[in-house]
Amino acid sequence: MIRRHRLATGVCALLAALGAGIAFPGGAVADETEPRAAAPKVELVLDVSGSMRARDIDGGSRMAAAKQAFNEVLDATPKEVELGIRTLGANYPGDDRKTGCKDTAQLYPVGPLDRTDAKTAVATLSPTGWTPIGPALLKAADDLQGGDGTRRIVLISDGEDTCQPLDPCEVAREIAAKGIGLTIDTLGLVPDAKTRDQLSCIADATGGTYTSIRHKEELTDRVGQLVDRAADPVVTPVATAGAGSCSAAPTLKSGLFTDREEFGRQRWYKVDVRPGQELRASVSVADDRAVSPDYGVLLRAVTASGREIVRGEAAGTGRTDVISTGLRYPKPESDDDDTASTESVCLQVTNSFSAAPGVKTTPGLPLELTVDVVDGPSAAHDVAAFGLGRGWWLLGALVLTGFVAGLLWGWLSRWRVAVWRTN
Repeated sequence: MIRRHRLATGVCALLAALGAGIAFPGGAVADETEPRAAAPKVELVLDVSGSMRARDIDGGSRMAAAKQAFNEVLDATPKEVELGIRTLGANYPGDDRKTGCKDTAQLYPVGPLDRTDAKTAVATLSPTGWTPIGPALLKAADDLQGGDGTRRIVLISDGEDTCQPLDPCEVAREIAAKGIGLTIDTLGLVPDAKTRDQLSCIADATGGTYTSIRHKEELTDRVGQLVDRAADPVVTPVATAGAGSCSAAPTLKSGLFTDREEFGRQRWYKVDVRPGQELRASVSVADDRAVSPDYGVLLRAVTASGREIVRGEAAGTGRTDVISTGLRYPKPESDDDDTASTESVCLQVTNSFSAAPGVKTTPGLPLELTVDVVDGPSAAHDVAAFGLGRGWWLLGALVLTGFVAGLLWGWLSRWRVAVWRTN
């Protein structure tokens, strides 16, 4: 009887467990099918042309410095980063220009990193041929296709492109125009003026950075920083379209927004600010083509009636770059509940750019607007909340102290003179 009872209990428990597994399969499936963030991708593009034999980096060759930097960076690459290596000028030693300008190959494919295989591939490199930077950038962009994660090319070269008329600067602009979110950072090894200008132009075209390198430690540190940066979280800008007037402006919340602004025009945006909150806004306009010198960007915060609240402005000189400005507007708390309502603040972005002769004015200049609405600082902890009051008190205290000190010094001087005459 006892055995039958135990057997029945075991059968019931087994059926209950099976029933639970059948009834609730969704949890396991949901865990297996949760979407994962796309892995950041980086491709290191290394110049292996004949000039990399030069021995002017800490007593060793440029190629030796690059190999050492690559080995150290490969050891420190974050596990979430998919990394690849492409070379230019590594395989063709001849004099035929047409063949030399096709000399670019993927040394290690972009994907999960096997440090041993990647280091073995780097060890085989020897300075060889031409410097086809433009073709290498086009191929590298193809290597990084697919996925929504961060994509970055790190180009390391010691000379300018030898495969004109394919201008690598124009190639970089074409890559940027595709809107695939690919950034090109450039590093120049002991660069001359022409190399520096070309590598700077490539980086500027995609919002990347240029760094001049003269020591091995600088190269290792900079490449490592750029690879690590790819693993950092990225805020994706939201496309918006500003209006030609405050009344028609789109209402924005806190975030990062992109737009385009025509030469010499203005764009309007609207932000709601409640009492006790502070509006912080900044704008960057990229002069992504040749522009006339002496230009500026103005960011104004105005009320719905057109009264200016605060402004920020910046000026430029004609160098291809990004020009930025910002502003802060704290809306004070009100003791009267009837007036404690949300205020619509209009942001006006105006530029004074003008196109150089022969330069297209369309599409407009890339514009990036950051909006942040936060709780305003309390009067007890923010010196700015006191206005000039605290400064005037300090000035008054200093004046009073000086006056009293002068009286005392005068009295002491007269007393000493009197004593001296008496004696």
